Amino acid sequence: MSWAGSGSGSDRGSASLWLLAVGLALVVFSLGGAAVEAARVARHQSRVAADLGALAGAAHAIEGADRACARAAAIAAANSARITGCTLDGFDLQVTAEVTVEPLPGMSRVARATARAGPVRGDSGPAA
Repeated sequence: MSWAGSGSGSDRGSASLWLLAVGLALVVFSLGGAAVEAARVARHQSRVAADLGALAGAAHAIEGADRACARAAAIAAANSARITGCTLDGFDLQVTAEVTVEPLPGMSRVARATARAGPVRGDSGPAA
């Protein structure tokens, strides 16, 4: 008895179609995962830029808001971000940084983060 040619002819080549469908599903899931990770990286990048910008700008807070915000913007730009908000309240500097990311072609998203830096307040030493 020969197995070749026996059975119905309707299932011939179905393994190729199943393999193609599984491969396509893997590609779609991989693209989705890459898009999610690109957004996650942009969020971390905006947080780092805001944190470092606020720290650097607060070091120049005594020189005024313009100088402090300019320093914060320079540090944020060095971290591939841009400053969208900068406020000096006394010696406290609050910085908002954003990073634009394109996780998939034609899909652009913005990740924003805000950070504050300034002098330590209150009793910072142990009681004697």
